[in-house]
Amino acid sequence: MTRALTARPLTRDAFAPFGDVLDTDWPNHYPINAGRCERYHDLATAEAVGTDARAILSIFRATPYAFPLTLSMMERHPFGSQAFMPLSPRPFLVVVAHDENGAPGEPHAFVTAPGQGVNYPRNLWHAVLTPIGAPQDFLVVDRAGAEKNIEEHHFAAPWTIHLPEGFA
Repeated sequence: MTRALTARPLTRDAFAPFGDVLDTDWPNHYPINAGRCERYHDLATAEAVGTDARAILSIFRATPYAFPLTLSMMERHPFGSQAFMPLSPRPFLVVVAHDENGAPGEPHAFVTAPGQGVNYPRNLWHAVLTPIGAPQDFLVVDRAGAEKNIEEHHFAAPWTIHLPEGFA
């Protein structure tokens, strides 16, 4: 048995129950550097708890998946948040789910607008990084520390994720 859902556009309101949208459509901004730069301030909070915990920055180079996507596994990070900001103006797929008794509940799928990123709070179930159509680099802010910061859940019945019309 396969279950299906279609991704929808990523908006701040639609994604609020799952984390933060990272983009410049944000009221808290102001000029800095003698007016030569606009700072979009406090878009999200990086979480890092546990032994020797610290927030780190990395670049992930991700390869696209074929669509429709078969979603058979989701992961979460119990000791820290995880933010993904694309380094190119291309959309990517975001799939998230609330926890239901230690496992992901029904997934929700979103397609970012070019230039949007996301911040997942700790313990939020999410799919792996999923570019659409071409390889893509991401600036990633997440947690390093002594504890193992990943849990995986494999679905007994996978989900099939469809992109909305207009996406390849």
